[in-house]
Amino acid sequence: MAEVLTNEKVSPVGVARLFSGSTVLCDGAMGTMLYARGIFINRCYDELNLSQPEMVREVHSEYLQAGAEVIETNTFGANRFRLEHFGFGDKVREINVAGVKLARQCVEQIREKQASEAFVAGSIGPLGVRLEPLGKVGLDEAREAFAEQISAMVEGGPGVGVDLLVIETLTSLVEAEQAIRAARSVAPEVPVIVMMTVDEDGNCLDGASAETAATKLTAWGADAIGCNCSAGPATVLSVIERMRPLTMLPLAAMPNAGIPRAVEGRTIYLTSPEYMASFTRKLVKAGASFVGGCCGTTPSYIRAMKSSLRAMDAMETGAQVMEKTSADKTATAEVKNKVAPPPLAQRSKIGSMVARGEFVRLVEIVPPKGIDCSKELDGAAYLHRLGVDAINVPDSPRASARMSAQSLCVQIQQHVGIETVLHYTCRDRNVLSIQSDLLGASSIGLKNILCLTGDPPKLGNYPDATAVFDVDAIGLVNVVRNLNCGLDIGKNSIGGSTGFTIAVAANPGVPDIDQEVRRFAYKVEAGAEYAITQPVFDMRVLEEFLKRIEGFRIPVIAGIWPLTSLRNAEFMKNDLRVSMPESIMARMAAATSPDAAKAEGVKIAQEMLEEARPMVQGVQVSAPFGKFPAAAQVLGLV
Repeated sequence: MAEVLTNEKVSPVGVARLFSGSTVLCDGAMGTMLYARGIFINRCYDELNLSQPEMVREVHSEYLQAGAEVIETNTFGANRFRLEHFGFGDKVREINVAGVKLARQCVEQIREKQASEAFVAGSIGPLGVRLEPLGKVGLDEAREAFAEQISAMVEGGPGVGVDLLVIETLTSLVEAEQAIRAARSVAPEVPVIVMMTVDEDGNCLDGASAETAATKLTAWGADAIGCNCSAGPATVLSVIERMRPLTMLPLAAMPNAGIPRAVEGRTIYLTSPEYMASFTRKLVKAGASFVGGCCGTTPSYIRAMKSSLRAMDAMETGAQVMEKTSADKTATAEVKNKVAPPPLAQRSKIGSMVARGEFVRLVEIVPPKGIDCSKELDGAAYLHRLGVDAINVPDSPRASARMSAQSLCVQIQQHVGIETVLHYTCRDRNVLSIQSDLLGASSIGLKNILCLTGDPPKLGNYPDATAVFDVDAIGLVNVVRNLNCGLDIGKNSIGGSTGFTIAVAANPGVPDIDQEVRRFAYKVEAGAEYAITQPVFDMRVLEEFLKRIEGFRIPVIAGIWPLTSLRNAEFMKNDLRVSMPESIMARMAAATSPDAAKAEGVKIAQEMLEEARPMVQGVQVSAPFGKFPAAAQVLGLV
């Protein structure tokens, strides 16, 4: 990369840091935000830099406040060809200079208020015309148009002009080459990121493969390359994975919020911020250094992605939102404060059974939606009398508002005397409240924790509720393991071990089984001691999953769900995406009455249990809709 010129208003070291391989969070869509403010799509969005600058400033500020380290100027279409379409062909310089000035003002403001460093990237989109040999515009004309726009963006030098250039959403490598050549001729000292957009197969729209794009963009002198826009995060992830082996440059990934859908006359992007945040981790693990959003993304997406990046730090270190001391000091403090947790067999009844290889029988009881849990307590007592080993209590499953799982666990243990397994999700708590909750849970006798990421609020009955996700399940396992070693997230002593048994979830039937296996390996590495699966109806799926984790196998407890009706089976298959063989669907469809359907569901579950028994170390049976006798029947206790 060319040397960056110095200026007292900008740190050349800081700009160079962006290309050092560390993860950099960029902003999201500008057009989406302007459209949401009532700007119709027939307007020239770039001209708003002149006519409505305050609106543009507001968008930049919202992205910076959400955690973006790089914001792009509102100049995506500010080249002579696109501006001529709106009658602004003579305002190329004026619009681009204004766009840079607005972004620079916001960056300086955030630097003064929060003492945080942010950077201005000049956004350069495709010219919007066909180039030779397919179109009338010559390559030299295209290069001149790009150069004209870039010249305005870098006017004034570092600290006044842009810190870097983002050439994005290009559909043709021919056009990408002209843009890079223009940038190198006009501003050789300014770093350049070039991103192509691709079809659903991951190929550029001119037919070039992702591999070809990576090779050529690297050879032409880009400082970072990648993919933006396209068909959403999954497609962009595949492109990043294909590009990574073919270049040593930093990679950039800024996907759309999925494929837009027409809803009641409006174009809506249905991918949630939480979903985008989950892909942020995947993109970084695949090699992306620059991550951000494109069409459909807003500050809420960037905020969720910021939390996701913080979660990755916790996965690696087990310590989140804490400034690191020097490596020596940290190691010394950890050794000094660390204690040995009790052996697994001494922590709880479940821990003892897992350690001895005994077959564990769990039943899941969902907390009530109100304050009366007498039905749940009666159910737990009934199951305890029959010999069930412990009760599993979910934590607001499907993001529904229910009595806290921790409260129901305490009441079951105090009033019934049976041990519980507390499901604990990261959705609703930051790392401070997670730590407080877990310390409190240990102090009142809850010793079995199932570490979960949690369903996003969009799935529940309060879709506008916000999620936290400071860490995910992997990071949570790290936190719990540290507490078991007598350490808080800052490696400070908590006075002893919390003594938890650490369980994690596994989903053998998930469509992306490779990702599930990778995450399971991370969970085991983080400290998981046994796993509980999602409901399993296809034993071939379970068997295949167990083979895939053979190299890092921990005891596995299989989830068993007694179906209650054909509609229940359809919901499991289509809404929850559980692998459901057609033979089971047919058996449920053949039931002639509700009672017959329930009986058939129990029979199927019994068959699943017997088939799974040789492969696993226990079962967790759900009690659908509070039908505790059905769970007992599945376990053969009645």
